[in-house]
Amino acid sequence: MFLPLLQRPTHLTDLVVRSDRDPQELATDIRSRLRSLDSGLPFTLQMWTDGLALALFPSHVATVSLGVLGIMGAVLSITGIFGMAAYSVSKRLRELGIRVALGAQRKEVLQAALGRAAKLLAIGSAAGLGLGILATRVLAFIVYQATPRDPLVLAGVVLAMALLGLLATWIPAQRALSVDPLILLRED
Repeated sequence: MFLPLLQRPTHLTDLVVRSDRDPQELATDIRSRLRSLDSGLPFTLQMWTDGLALALFPSHVATVSLGVLGIMGAVLSITGIFGMAAYSVSKRLRELGIRVALGAQRKEVLQAALGRAAKLLAIGSAAGLGLGILATRVLAFIVYQATPRDPLVLAGVVLAMALLGLLATWIPAQRALSVDPLILLRED
């Protein structure tokens, strides 16, 4: 925007330069050109990224904070899923041992051990997806350039959590399959 000094007097003048050149090289050329015009002319040079850094600082802090909270939430949920699956399998070790002793296939025993956990994971993923969609409106106001209901991000998060949840339930199920059924049947 051009504002003539006679119509709007000021002691400051801004010069905006857009170029494809290297910013440091361009700044050196601008400094030398301004000094050649008037060696006593006071001026400061600032890159637009530096100017925006202060304006975007709250958004960057919010993004990092939400990322850290998200990772902590994921770790807590995986820990809870692992604990639930380990407890469920430990309570059903005798039943699983009887199944193995009677000749059940490994696949059938895994389905028996993981079935309930998989259902709970599906319900939890659906509930988390619904709450995540509701939370996107709030996050769009906090995080710079966050787009609500980004299908790629939502699908990625649900898929990642489901895979981590299945891994967390797979570990106790594998432990149950590795125990000798005779030892399980002798325990009371």
